[in-house]
Order: sequence, then C-alpha cells, then structure tokens
Amino acid sequence: MKLFILAVGHKMPEWITHGFNEYTKRMPREATISLIEIKPEPRTTGKTVPQIMEAEALRIEAALPKEVTRVVLDERGATLNTKQLSQKIHDWLGGGRDVAFVIGGADGLHQSIRDTAQQLLALSALTLPHGMVRVLLAEQLYRAHSLLHNHPYHRE
Repeated sequence: MKLFILAVGHKMPEWITHGFNEYTKRMPREATISLIEIKPEPRTTGKTVPQIMEAEALRIEAALPKEVTRVVLDERGATLNTKQLSQKIHDWLGGGRDVAFVIGGADGLHQSIRDTAQQLLALSALTLPHGMVRVLLAEQLYRAHSLLHNHPYHRE
C-alpha cells in the first residue's frame, strides 16, 4: 500500500522537511509515504477566499492519484486515537487501495474536496501550522503501522 500526503504549500522550513523525512524513511516498503506538494494560490491576485480555495481544489484534484481512498484532514473530522488509526490502516490495507491524505492551505479546503472524502480526520482540535501537520501525520502513520506489527515504538 502506498500512502500519499497531498499538502497545499511549498518551501517549508528545513526542520519540517527533516522531521517529515525522518518518519517516511522509517516506513517499510509495503507502506511507503509519498509527499505531493500543491502550489498555493497567490494571495496577491485580488481573488476572494472562496476563489482561492476553489483554485487550490482544482490543483488538488489534478494531483490526486487515481483510485485511492481519500482522507481529508479537517478540524471537524473524526478524532481517532492511535489504536483506532491503526485499525483504519488495517482496514485500508485489506481494501487493496492506496490512501491519499489531503492537507489544505491557509484558508482550508474547498467543500468539493471534503465532499469526495471517504474519511474526514482531525489530528487535533488545535489550529496547527500546515507544515507541522505533515510531520505529525507522518509520525502517526509510522506509529500506527508499528502498532499493527507489534513494533515497540508504540507504548500504551
């Protein structure tokens, strides 16, 4: 299974890239994580927030791999503990499809992207920087996968 993280934003600070890469390199071959960065819509064009979100939604749709389970990160989504996330990954593995996690831009995600998700997932009730979400998601995917395989990284 391939895990894709589609994230609106680019030119992340070095510590974000380093942290994200640390967890992606720990993942086993049967569950690799690939990052697809989506260029954010410029804020200097005079477009409204809904227009910006729509432009970013078009870029996300164009970049999404075909035939994937779509998981959209949204503060109104389900909050799962690590064990529950691990079970979801187990279920997705059983479904035979790759999984794409979508992280929106500064203004969030257009409703059209949320409407096509098989799962809305919240990492936290806190507002988090989008770069930090990449690192947290990669770490939690690694932790959940470790739990599935009785690896000692996860402790309860």
